Amino acid sequence: MKRRITMIVLIIFCFLLQTTLLQTFSIASVSPNLPVILTVSFALMRGKREGMFTGVLFGILMDVFYGQVLGFHILLLTIMGYLNGYCYRIFYDDDIKMPVLLIGVSDFLYELIVYLFQFLLRGRINLFFYIRRIIIPEVIYTVLITLVVYRLLLALNHKLEKAEQRSVGSFV
Repeated sequence: MKRRITMIVLIIFCFLLQTTLLQTFSIASVSPNLPVILTVSFALMRGKREGMFTGVLFGILMDVFYGQVLGFHILLLTIMGYLNGYCYRIFYDDDIKMPVLLIGVSDFLYELIVYLFQFLLRGRINLFFYIRRIIIPEVIYTVLITLVVYRLLLALNHKLEKAEQRSVGSFV
């Protein structure tokens, strides 16, 4: 229960951070993608279920407040959390290369799917311009922010796991 409440508060905090403060630190109208960072990070640390939970909550917030179609971001982030959750068993906490790589690839695919469904279908067919000017800089910015944010999320996850182990140990 404590983990769920902490995750909900963290998701709401990151959503507010994404939509307010990070917009002021955008470089060339590009800001890091915290929903992707959080969804992939929790999928790697806790598995498919936690990745999907994070994706659903972030997707709901994004669709309700900024989405044009209800369910688009929910579906995208939920699938992302589910697919990245497959790497949960082969993930090592000390190695940051795998999370950075998966977050970079996930962000690239996320932005590509957003382009395909929100721009290309409306007749804006300049894909290479969008990749060069939006997707690649955002992936780079997201990966750089991941190097800091991921360590904080990993420390939070370890702290929550220790608290869960203590509470389970007190019942036995």
